[in-house]
Amino acid sequence: MGRIKQLSKHLINQIAAGEVIERPASVVKELTENSVDAGATKISIEINNECRDIRIADNGCGIHPDDIMLAFSKHATSKLKEDEDLFDIKTLGFRGEALASIISIAKLTCTTRTKDFDTGTKVKCENSEVSQVETGCAVGTIMDIKDLFYNVPVRLKFLKNQNTEFSYIQEIVQSIALSHPDISFELKKFGKTVLKTTGHGNLTQCIKEVFSSDVTNNLKEVLKTDKLSGLKIYGFVSTPDYTRASKKNYHLYINSRTVKCPVFQKAIDMVYKHLTAGNKYPFIVLNLEIPPHDVDVNVHPTKKEVRYKNPNQIFNFIYSSIEAGLANYKEKSQSVNFENYHSSETSNETQASVFEFKQPNPPENEVYIDKENDTIYVPVDKMKMFEYSPNKSEPEVHQKQIFTVQQDKEPAFQENIIGQYHDTYILIDTDEGLEIVDQHIAEERYIYEKLSSEKDIVSQLLFISDIVSLSASEIELIKDNLDKFERFGYGIEILDETNLIFRKVPQLLSKVNPKDIIADILQNIEGDINNLEEKILITTSCKAAVKANTKLSIWQMQDIIKKWRTTKMPYTCPHGRPISKIIPHKELAGFFQRNK
Repeated sequence: MGRIKQLSKHLINQIAAGEVIERPASVVKELTENSVDAGATKISIEINNECRDIRIADNGCGIHPDDIMLAFSKHATSKLKEDEDLFDIKTLGFRGEALASIISIAKLTCTTRTKDFDTGTKVKCENSEVSQVETGCAVGTIMDIKDLFYNVPVRLKFLKNQNTEFSYIQEIVQSIALSHPDISFELKKFGKTVLKTTGHGNLTQCIKEVFSSDVTNNLKEVLKTDKLSGLKIYGFVSTPDYTRASKKNYHLYINSRTVKCPVFQKAIDMVYKHLTAGNKYPFIVLNLEIPPHDVDVNVHPTKKEVRYKNPNQIFNFIYSSIEAGLANYKEKSQSVNFENYHSSETSNETQASVFEFKQPNPPENEVYIDKENDTIYVPVDKMKMFEYSPNKSEPEVHQKQIFTVQQDKEPAFQENIIGQYHDTYILIDTDEGLEIVDQHIAEERYIYEKLSSEKDIVSQLLFISDIVSLSASEIELIKDNLDKFERFGYGIEILDETNLIFRKVPQLLSKVNPKDIIADILQNIEGDINNLEEKILITTSCKAAVKANTKLSIWQMQDIIKKWRTTKMPYTCPHGRPISKIIPHKELAGFFQRNK
């Protein structure tokens, strides 16, 4: 081994640049974040020469002429004034490494002026050497980078083609723009504008400008604050029926800083686990505000990794916030589900209430009482028996039943159901357009949420049940988890090493063959016994729901849609399949070439 010697300043910077500047997108990230920290409201990024020429201009505060030479030296920054500030970081940059790294691998010209000076400063940097002259310019800073990696040929070989490299740059700018909707961004590729935001401070508008209105039409707002812990999260998540093929559209921020956070991602994945298919992922734009002293961003040179003081608290806060955003919080009327509601004239002595239900009629034109939803359906010709007077000492049975309905509520909305398509899909005329609902999946979602919220599930005793033969390993699995099956209304008796018998099943499945139930549960497990209770619940819901290719009456369709509308997550079934599809009126009219 040779003698030890001190490396040159230029070589030290080049080695350090390998950690900070991986590719052209890294330069764009570091300089654009500097512009954000400088308080800019407009930032322009221009890319040329196979992404090796980069020009970033802003209208920020600029750099003081006495500080400009220091700005390009190693570990020099305006963002940390005291040692303790490292644990209370409120800016995107703070290391003071980026500019020194960039000038070691590129030719850089910086033109800058602060509002306190009539003239600006121009600095030229090459091979880590810096020269300074006075110049005229507007308030703000322009960073002009030429021939990136000109003196590091090895790094050039590892760059992708210019379109790929530009796609990385575009992703960076999109990400920063989404976290700062109050700043106007413009990105140009070889002279052509490919991205532009207005900077009006409206996140919805920013998402529409960065992506499209199709995205914003499928988003749910997330907003939650915990004043005690100082946590706040806001942004948007897509409905589970609007998904992408990868997690590339997870735009996650901690205090407006782009991060790749396992805790954040895990919380999202857990919420959507039984709402989307296994290979589909939602569109996410979320910013978590957290007290700076509760999070460490000084973990990695790129500052994308973070550590929390209390990761479990962060996970639960993010999880509950997204779940609340997706949940259907619109207050639903529990009023009487009648098409016409009439009250007879009242006096001081009597007060009679009469209910009239015209369409659809209950089976065989009989009175139908839905105790679960406090709803009574009454044919027109049977109205008399439901007149009630408080002066009567002994109300009839029917009067007692109707008395449970709150009569001061407004009539509930009736779905305008057109009919069935292929005995599988329910067609509904809505204000937005033609809605097509899969009857099986809609009822499956309702049953799934109903069973998961019930503490005691009603079971049906089986007086006659076939013996079910399984493998010894399957019997052992069920034997070890009998309590989980019991939780959802199953009573299973193990007869021997390969046989069992069902003594009871959930009442919803009283007409389903137990052999089919256990076969589906075992198939759903597929060697993975994690979350076994959830898999039992999913199978139970699927088996209990009305099947496809089943003809339904208008009455039955109304009941399915009514219950489905009350669910917290009305987007997909527990397997992740979408429940409904709306074809807008405008789309239908356009197809038939109608102007209106």
